[in-house]
Parts: sequence; C-alpha cells; structure tokens
Amino acid sequence: MACISPDGKPTASGGRMLTALKAGPCSAEEVAQASGLPLFRVRGGLRELAQAGLTNAKGDKYELSPKGRELADSLKD
Repeated sequence: MACISPDGKPTASGGRMLTALKAGPCSAEEVAQASGLPLFRVRGGLRELAQAGLTNAKGDKYELSPKGRELADSLKD
C-alpha cells in the first residue's frame, strides 16, 4: 500500500504517519502505535516518505522534513 499517491499527495496511511510525526521524532514502533497502522506498513511507509523528501531518518527515529511539516500541518488530525 503506497503512502504517496501518483499526484504527490499522501494517501490515508501516509497522512496518518505524517500526523503521528508532528509530535516530534519517533521510531517506527511509535509511529505504528500513534497511527494505528501495522508496523510492517509503517516501516515501508517511512522509507517511502523519506524518498519523497517528507521525512528524515535520525538514527532509529524519523522526523518531518520542512516540506513534510508543511504538508502535515495542512492535514486534518
């Protein structure tokens, strides 16, 4: 399941992950817990969001990039 649609907007699951990261850097496990998504989907989704320039990996945690923050702020919680 993709996290970014062909038009560059986040899918429902991508939006849930971005929203979970608004609180600050989180591990994949923390994003899964906050978003209610399965861990395997979150791990793949975080990689996809990073490739799209929306998140940055910092060790075992992910954080929103400036572009990701702007997009996350535009989403409804």
